[in-house]
Amino acid sequence: MNRVETRDGTHLFVKVWGQGRPVVLIHGWPLSSDSWDPIANRLADAGFQAISYDRRGFGRSDQPSGGYHYDTFADDLADVMAHVGASRDVALVGFSMGGGEVARYMSRHQGKGVSQVALISSVVPYMPKTSDNPDGVPLEVFDEIEKGLLADRAHFFTGFFKQFFGVGLLEKPVSQEMLDHAWSMAMQAGLRPTLQAARAFATTDFRGDLPSIHVPTLIVHGTADKTVPIAATAHEVARRLPRAVLVEYDGEPHGVFATQARRLSNDLIAFLEGSGIVLNEGPTRQELLDEATANMVVAPTL
Repeated sequence: MNRVETRDGTHLFVKVWGQGRPVVLIHGWPLSSDSWDPIANRLADAGFQAISYDRRGFGRSDQPSGGYHYDTFADDLADVMAHVGASRDVALVGFSMGGGEVARYMSRHQGKGVSQVALISSVVPYMPKTSDNPDGVPLEVFDEIEKGLLADRAHFFTGFFKQFFGVGLLEKPVSQEMLDHAWSMAMQAGLRPTLQAARAFATTDFRGDLPSIHVPTLIVHGTADKTVPIAATAHEVARRLPRAVLVEYDGEPHGVFATQARRLSNDLIAFLEGSGIVLNEGPTRQELLDEATANMVVAPTL
């Protein structure tokens, strides 16, 4: 059950914890499904079936020479869902580049079986800085990432994860052991998959996929995210999706699954249960009352 053969013959490592409504957790670059473990454990305890898998080329999955683009990534997601029987009332949760799989699955596979979506520190809808995406990341940054990976991947990731988790001279939001764990996950991946997946999330434009996300959507993003800037991603998605709610984690970096694991777990569970997240589906009764009160002319008391 822990190996899925995709339509092109690639074998992916899959974990299924708990029973209940399926929640598929898609990891970020350059990690593996293990990055989701604390949250997957909470979801399983809360009565959900937490499904996580290693993206092709990463973790314990096969490392084929090609297929590192989002059409194939979305097909891999569809194959994982079919293998584990996640066919209805599914929630897709994508972290960082994993948000791209969510968006492309919703358009390429018409959102089959999906009833909710969560985008966590996601690269959607478009990362590069261009004339029509002024808040994006300069292309030179992605060039430097590739140069660093080719020159000394092990050294590059040591510095990368400090920014990823917001570690500085005084700020220690995660332990050294967490940094070491992230580094070990990154080094499990092959160099070629690591490079090609980076090119995919750095260049893929998901703006055309967004209209296919027609289900309630939770967006979580740290305001101090220096890896995936919030203005070009979360703010833009929230503006474009009428059924989305944006939850900003003030002062938090990119890796909120570790720096705010309990808060993120609670927010996801509240969203999945519909008990604590209010979606932007129109003004609430209180908002309407507040607006009416503001427009009233109140006579002074004599």
